[in-house]
Amino acid sequence: MLIVQKYGGTSVGSVERIKAVAQKIAKTASDRSVVVVLSAMGKTTDGLVKLANEISSNPCRREMDMLLSTGEQVTIALMSMALKELGVPAISLTGAQVGIVTEAQHSRARILHIQTERIEEHLQLGEVVVVAGFQGISQTRHQEITTLGRGGSDTSAVALAAALQAEKCEIYTDVPGILTTDPRIVPEAQLMSEITCNEMLELASLGAKVLHPRAVEIARNYGMPLVVLSSWSDAPGTRVVSEIPRRPALQDLELTKPVDAIEYDTNQAAISLLHVPDRPGVAAKLFSGIAEKNIDVDLIIQSIHEGNTNDIAFTVGKDTLRVAAAVADAILPALGKNSDPSLGEPEVRAEERAIAKVSLVGAGMIGRPRVAAKMFATLAAAEVNILMISTSEVKVSCVVNAEDREKAVNSLCQAFEVDVADISSSSATESSEVLPPVRGVALDRKQARVAVRHLPDRPGIAAKIFGLLAQQNISVDMIIQSQRCHSVDGVLTRDIAFTISQSEEETAYQILRNAAAEFGWGEVELQSGIAKVSVVGSGMVSHPGIAAKMFAALAASQINILMIATSEIKISCVVEEEDSVKALQTIHKAFGLSGNEVVKVPV
Repeated sequence: MLIVQKYGGTSVGSVERIKAVAQKIAKTASDRSVVVVLSAMGKTTDGLVKLANEISSNPCRREMDMLLSTGEQVTIALMSMALKELGVPAISLTGAQVGIVTEAQHSRARILHIQTERIEEHLQLGEVVVVAGFQGISQTRHQEITTLGRGGSDTSAVALAAALQAEKCEIYTDVPGILTTDPRIVPEAQLMSEITCNEMLELASLGAKVLHPRAVEIARNYGMPLVVLSSWSDAPGTRVVSEIPRRPALQDLELTKPVDAIEYDTNQAAISLLHVPDRPGVAAKLFSGIAEKNIDVDLIIQSIHEGNTNDIAFTVGKDTLRVAAAVADAILPALGKNSDPSLGEPEVRAEERAIAKVSLVGAGMIGRPRVAAKMFATLAAAEVNILMISTSEVKVSCVVNAEDREKAVNSLCQAFEVDVADISSSSATESSEVLPPVRGVALDRKQARVAVRHLPDRPGIAAKIFGLLAQQNISVDMIIQSQRCHSVDGVLTRDIAFTISQSEEETAYQILRNAAAEFGWGEVELQSGIAKVSVVGSGMVSHPGIAAKMFAALAASQINILMIATSEIKISCVVEEEDSVKALQTIHKAFGLSGNEVVKVPV
């Protein structure tokens, strides 16, 4: 029986902590085989980066990999010594020595495969194998040292567990497990006993730093059981479970197909509220009324500002369209009139045309900006116009005209070499009905919003925008396409807005400003100082009213919503950064996620 354990930097941040962790490892090794993956001690990596920056303002990536990989080597040698002092046979090995073979991409390499022979030899000798996380060796002739990027030790550990077909992979950190939110912001956050891989993917990608999304992706793809525990206590931790049956990890371990399947849903009808005042409480009024009628809402999209007004669009099942439209009509008087008559008056528009939702599904889309760009380009080549866009970490959905559904699905299946699934008649499963509707609340404060105005409303425009960004490896988060069309010189136009990491905002802004000048698009706008707060939970599929409750909580705290985007298991709102902590605390309290105990995070 084999277990892979990973300990992060704070867990091994001092000699005392290394000795304490060695005691834990020795206890595990008393009755089973153990592979241990370690990060660099404490702030070692930060110190190495600082040294490099004192030498060069733009250090070579190859040399940075050579430098940063030394941090983990210190830790593994010390840990191996500590284990031997306890009478436990142990050997320390670098990523290259254990055969972690990667792409030749310095600072962000993905794992291709792991040559497990040497590890297995040492395990058969009864030794604990202590491995340097975060690093590998390229498949090229020169066998360069590579690093895996942020969260690389998590990725190393789960990849090793999959390759060795371990019983499970244990990730030790400085908190008791996966909590309902960041305990540094809400000290009463509760420990979850279990969470699904899809839920964890959403939370991890939203800034929950306990697990890296790439590690969760590998666990999901290979059915590897994960447990997140505290290295500071004996708390039971959180199990991260996958619905995919276990299978061996072979070649291209981290380069599996980014898309698992194409889904489509023809049971869709769209409603738009146009020209609604931009103030707290509007979304809460609308979706509270819809929740009272027990209507399931699928996609929710709030577009970028226009003047002092917003548009809100959402989709429901065809059989509930009239009731939902009636609810929207009923709240119009409560919204009042816009102060500027030129902005138009609030109105409800229930789409009469038949529509369908077409989606890419797959955990492999994380950190691969070319996937969404390829989807948009494929639809453009098939002359399919996109009416609405919704994105999450494991799904990208486009609403199209129903008459275009078949060619959209066929072209996507061909482009991504996957099968298709019709989910039009599917309903909430029994398992989703017993799951809590909201498992956690996450906050990402390092966001910026880019908007491109007056884009021609025709196939290929989204493909052009996101293709240009993908060429520079810029990952886009939320994508919002406005529901209101404008006529500019006789051409119908829409706006597209999206959120990205603040670290990439200037690059994206300049790329699109140049493109706008070349193609005759409208103004490109950049807004920093925003944050995204999200609720995540597989159970919300079968619980109408989750969005309404979230929006009402924000309205009660006078927090204005700038953008909204949803998927089946996530609802995200963009707010001003200055409101972000209050927003998270308010939502966490509204869903009753706080416990009676205070979680103390070690310094």
